Formats: sequence, structure tokens, C-alpha cells
Amino acid sequence: MAAIELHARSPEETEGVGEALGRAARGGELIGLVGDLGAGKTSLVRGIARGLGIDPARVHSPSFIMVTDYAGGRLPLVHVDLYRLDPPVEDTGFLREALHGDGVAAVEWFDRLRPDAADDAVVVTLAFAPGDGRLVRLDPRGARHAELVARARFG
Repeated sequence: MAAIELHARSPEETEGVGEALGRAARGGELIGLVGDLGAGKTSLVRGIARGLGIDPARVHSPSFIMVTDYAGGRLPLVHVDLYRLDPPVEDTGFLREALHGDGVAAVEWFDRLRPDAADDAVVVTLAFAPGDGRLVRLDPRGARHAELVARARFG
């Protein structure tokens, strides 16, 4: 499946993209988030939480805590932030468990993982749009993640 590009005109629309992914998730998904500071990565994770039935108000930027677990929804959500780590980050030990669990893993600063980590993931790139909002590019890699994006209802 080819990448999809969307224009989110507000933080709420960015959350809406995440919500669509969360609703479509079946478990075992890895969603890698790439973008500059303030591009909307955490907003998108709030939407994923909502789509999974988790209170989005609980989701915060995990810059000082590398892994945050959110339970209580249809599937658990693991929110990972690699900002403070130097690339390439190896997905071994506790990080492997966080990234490849039964729920959904959303990883901010995904581009800091070693390159082959993106072979089976949806890579979501958020960029500032000219004028306002954000450009959101969803690049599914691997059959499971292509199916996730195909099931999601953006709009």
C-alpha cells in the first residue's frame, strides 16, 4: 500500500488521525512517529488513546519518562519517547517488550531506532504545513500495517 498524505488543520484533526488508527488497531501494531518538536506527535498519540477507549487526557509528552503504559482500553497503549537517546537505538531488552507487545506501541522520535525497525510499522511523519496545521504522512510497511491503514477511516 502506498503512503497516504493528510492535512490536519488543528490539533483536534491531528488527534482525529490518531483516533482512526486506534479504532482500526487489532493488537501488535507499531506506530512510529517522526517530526520536529511541536509537530503534533503527542496529539496524535492522544487520538490513538481515544480510539482504543483510553482517556486521552491521561496522555502526556513522555520526554522525561521513556516508556508510559496506558491500560483500561480495548487494547493497551505503550507510549515511547526516544528523544533523549542517541541514534541508532537498539530495540533490545525492555524496549523490545514495549515495541512488540499485544497492544499498540506509539514511538515518538522513531527515526532514532536502528533503520530496520521500520520494516514492520506504520511510520507517521508530521510536518508543519504552509499557513496552518500539519501535514501527516502515513507510510505503512508490512502487510499488518497496510491493513491497519486500510481499515482506518480518516476524515
